Amino acid sequence: MSLKEHFQLLAAYNQWMNAKVYEAAGRLSASELAKDRGAFFGSILGTLNHIVVADTVWLKRFVTHPSCVGSFQSVAELDNPTSLDQILFEDLGRLKEHRIWLDRQIIDWISQLFEGDLNVVLSYHNMKGVSANKRYSSLVLHFFNHQTHHRGQVSTLLSQAGVDVGVTDLLERIPDETQV
Repeated sequence: MSLKEHFQLLAAYNQWMNAKVYEAAGRLSASELAKDRGAFFGSILGTLNHIVVADTVWLKRFVTHPSCVGSFQSVAELDNPTSLDQILFEDLGRLKEHRIWLDRQIIDWISQLFEGDLNVVLSYHNMKGVSANKRYSSLVLHFFNHQTHHRGQVSTLLSQAGVDVGVTDLLERIPDETQV
């Protein structure tokens, strides 16, 4: 499996897991979603917003990659988040709609990458203005790992609130192969 195919698997897993998490979160009241549960981003809603904020920050960086110039315009036009704990959407329904849209953008972006694109070094500035130069493939891997990390936190918070997300393993999305 190529690196691009691994990222396509992670993009599909991301979409699948987000659908599961948002469906599970939808079983809670607005007050339960917003309740401070002592997590790093406070609440379930706060953590789901953080994932969207971080995805937006990274996707806006990724659109500066030479392979993305001229495409991915709708992501480039998104407002820049002002902080990692910014609440973009107070309403789970609106947050879910945006999440679905973002997941489609991610799948489209990954599908348009070429294997050679992944070896380019991307220059960017973090939210504090510190510059960095990192291999694109490593940043894409971080992007998907970050989502998984915080979705794990959301899964725990949902479980503590009495809501079961169900199976969350990437293994569920890895296709069976014929033995050679």
